[in-house]
Formats: sequence, C-alpha cells, structure tokens
Amino acid sequence: MKPLALLDARAVRFVLVDIDDTLTTRGKLGAQAYDALEALQRAGKKVIPVTGRPAGWCDHIARMWPVEAVVGENGAFYFWFAEGKLAKRFLDDEPTRARQRRELQKLAKSILRRVPGAALASDQPYRETDLAIDYCEDVAPLPAEAVERIVALMRGAGLSARVSSIHVNGWFGRYDKLATAQRLFAERFSLDLRIENRRVVYAGDSPNDAPMFGFFDNSVGVANVRRFPDLQPKYVTEAEAGAGFAELAAHLLRAP
Repeated sequence: MKPLALLDARAVRFVLVDIDDTLTTRGKLGAQAYDALEALQRAGKKVIPVTGRPAGWCDHIARMWPVEAVVGENGAFYFWFAEGKLAKRFLDDEPTRARQRRELQKLAKSILRRVPGAALASDQPYRETDLAIDYCEDVAPLPAEAVERIVALMRGAGLSARVSSIHVNGWFGRYDKLATAQRLFAERFSLDLRIENRRVVYAGDSPNDAPMFGFFDNSVGVANVRRFPDLQPKYVTEAEAGAGFAELAAHLLRAP
C-alpha cells in the first residue's frame, strides 16, 4: 500500500465509499466526515456510499445525505433521490425477495443456535435481501474462529457471504458491491467502470471491500484497514475511519 500523497487525483470525478469504520468512527458519523462529503459535493464530485447496511438506512441516506446515490446490502440494490423523489433499483423482484427472506429467517435461527454469542444485527428488521449476523457491533467481540464458522454455515446453505468490520452478511445471488456499482454507472451515468476506472476513487476498510480494492486503480484504505493484513488497497491514509476519509477528501480537493 502506497501513501495517499502519491495518488494522482487530477482526473477523479466520482468518490465511492464504504460507511462503517470508513465514514463513521466508533459507530458515529462525525462532523469532520460529513463536512468532507459536503465539500466534495460542492466541488462537483459525485459521492456514492457503497455499504452492507440495510435498505431502511439507504432510504434515509439517499434522501438526506449530500450524495448522488447509495448502493446497499452489499449490492442488492441502489437508491437515488432526484426531483424530490426517491427511486429504487433492486436486482431481484419483490416476490423473489419475500421468498428469500423467509429462507434467511430459518437460517438465522440455525446459525444463532450453533454459534454462541452471535446475534442478529440490530438493523436486520430494515433489510430487504440479506442476513446480517453481528459479531462485534452490539455483542462482545467473537473470536475469528466463530466468524469463520458463521461464514461457513452461510456458504453451506448456498449463500454468498462477506465479512464487514462489524457483521457477517449472507445473501442469495452472486452480486457484490462491485457488480452493482458497475450496474449503477452503466444505468445512471451511461459509463463503463472498466473504461472510467481512473476517474473513480474507492475508500473502504474491511474484507467485503476486497473486490473494490482489487478493481479500482485508485482504491484507498483508511488506516484501520491494517487490521486485515490480507487486504491490499493501492493507497492508505494516515488517519483511521472518518478522519481518514476527511484526509482523502482534502487530498482530492487539493488536486488542480
């Protein structure tokens, strides 16, 4: 990972960013990070959070935050707010999502029986498409072996599974953050991310960001990404979490 100062930001037009422990710090969206979002928007950058957080949160984010759109539940959908209206683009239709939710509810009960100390994420009631198991947000941190056990149980049931900084998320389907970000760019901006790669920065901190780190030439880890030594974004900030994102925003805004 190279120092952030070496990132050539002159061509950057879009900023994609994870939320938990990238924008937020210890679970809070602070003024420093939110000011950075607003400063980027004022400068004409299009900011798009790309998160594992639920549809209920993403409704609020798309409406209330200074962002262009939001990708949620690890790529199950994207929302945007335009002309005073919220618009939603799900990959699966409602009957499919309803059937899958019933299956996920059954699987959740099995996982919680088999992994002591794990719990449903507190935001699970606001999810449309995935199962989020809390391993350290509102429960005592579980050991790595327990987290791996949750992943294995999800994958054994046919789910895709990803580990964030706070949850293990599982869902039916083979989409991820990157696939839906590519879809969003094609459908909303008529852009191919493979061609526009250098015009985009992605910032994140945890294993579910790995596809984004691998794809984007301008991938940035906030400093707490070092908790996961296998992750290799191209650049890394000096500061952690929200302060790291503010550091990135300042670097982008200094570019001529």
